[in-house]
Amino acid sequence: MALTTKYQWAFFMLAFFKPKVFLNGQEIATNAWGRQVWTVSPGQHQLHVHVPYIIPSQIGKADVTVPVSPGQTVEVEYKAPLWVFSGGALGPPPQKYPAAGITIGLLIAFVVFICGCCCLSLLVSTSA
Repeated sequence: MALTTKYQWAFFMLAFFKPKVFLNGQEIATNAWGRQVWTVSPGQHQLHVHVPYIIPSQIGKADVTVPVSPGQTVEVEYKAPLWVFSGGALGPPPQKYPAAGITIGLLIAFVVFICGCCCLSLLVSTSA
């Protein structure tokens, strides 16, 4: 089984946290983000991935059942969410980054708020 773990570059803080991977309920060693390969027996395997974080303590929880046939390498991809309160995406590649819509919406709202504050400040200073 080959697992590739990824995070979006704009969420660079995740570089400081290693994803935690559990295979059939047992934590398995991970080096860091990227591709890792483990030898597993044929059959159904439960895979769980999350990222330990500050607040909340775990982000991007995701689970999948992976069927493995004899002699087969199954590719699985995990993508951490763009919003810390969302689950991660785990399954056959390619996966999409979860919560992209809410993140883009919040960024747009923030930009509109800042522009509104600047315009209001300009109006107040010119009328005085």
